[in-house]
Amino acid sequence: MDHESYSDDYLRDILTSARTIAVVGASPRRERPSHGVMGYLQRRGYRTIPVNPFAAGGTINGETVYASLAEVPEPIDMVDIFRRPEAAGAVVDAAITVGAKIVWMQLGVRDDAAAARAEANGLKVVMNRCPAIEIPRLRLPVRR
Repeated sequence: MDHESYSDDYLRDILTSARTIAVVGASPRRERPSHGVMGYLQRRGYRTIPVNPFAAGGTINGETVYASLAEVPEPIDMVDIFRRPEAAGAVVDAAITVGAKIVWMQLGVRDDAAAARAEANGLKVVMNRCPAIEIPRLRLPVRR
């Protein structure tokens, strides 16, 4: 897969097939991009699950925060990574372990080795993109 550019069909397929999105690095602070993107995804009809060990047990945007992907008690379709690039590999490995179908690395996050591991395990991968930008660009409808 060429991770320099993604076809609209590839992104559309990912964003229409995913229903449950774990937001790793979700912040309880409203001014943080992860907080805003998580709220946007909720308003678009996705089930979001915040993952942040420093906020575990609390809530973000009305959802219980888990310390790790392994602690999330339900299946995860997509893992949206709001972590530094050097931390992305460990998150990708956890996503593989929990059986996620998609790994999405946010703007500025790229780890080619982790992407290769994910793809070798059957996951779809997007790097250096934001679903809150791609959803309106692709004119995707609100999920019901």
